[in-house]
Amino acid sequence: MSFADEFEANLVSLAHVLQKKYALLRDLDKSLQENQRQNEQRCEKEIDDIRRGRTGNVTPSTSLTQFSEEALDEQKHSVRIADEKVALAMQAYDLVDMHVQQLDQYMKKSDEEMRREKEKENAAASNLESSEAGKAGEGRRGGRKKTRLATAASTAAAATTGTSSTNMDLDLPVDPNEPTYCTCNQVSYGEMVACDNNECKIEWFHFGCVGLKEQPKGKWYCPDCATVKKSRKGR
Repeated sequence: MSFADEFEANLVSLAHVLQKKYALLRDLDKSLQENQRQNEQRCEKEIDDIRRGRTGNVTPSTSLTQFSEEALDEQKHSVRIADEKVALAMQAYDLVDMHVQQLDQYMKKSDEEMRREKEKENAAASNLESSEAGKAGEGRRGGRKKTRLATAASTAAAATTGTSSTNMDLDLPVDPNEPTYCTCNQVSYGEMVACDNNECKIEWFHFGCVGLKEQPKGKWYCPDCATVKKSRKGR
């Protein structure tokens, strides 16, 4: 169970606990008011008895500031009820405060986790950019290499404008750092084929520029390398 689920469950139980404590507080308050009312009536009666010279439960030495034991017991009982009300109120406050502190801790922990995730994402993005930059100058055999991004963008441009791949003139802005290929000296786009001559100066060619419609089977040599290869065989 996650912290959020646990906290939500605790909030539900907190509501029930607080409801019971508030109900008990109301009952204590009613009892206190009733006890105070009875005590006031008893004290007023005893004061009247003292003034009229009646003894009753009041001793002859009783002054106007002294009451019977029953009246004093009722007053002490009222004090005990009031103390119990204060204790219940403090318990309710402590419960709410505890949940507030838990929520603060959860929010702090959540912020820290979000910050760490953001740092990981930024680090991953930085590593990806560095990796792509490092691969930009690599080729199939250590030479230049076309990127999928350039190929996709150029193909989409060709499909939109309706131009063919042969001697394609790109209208889209091209990254000056993007390597160029083929006899047309353009960036990579569409389907390309690599010359199997390891010493080929160009290496990659657009299908349309070398008259291909599909990937050749077996080894394939560009026109220049094929001419050189034939001339060497003729010697």
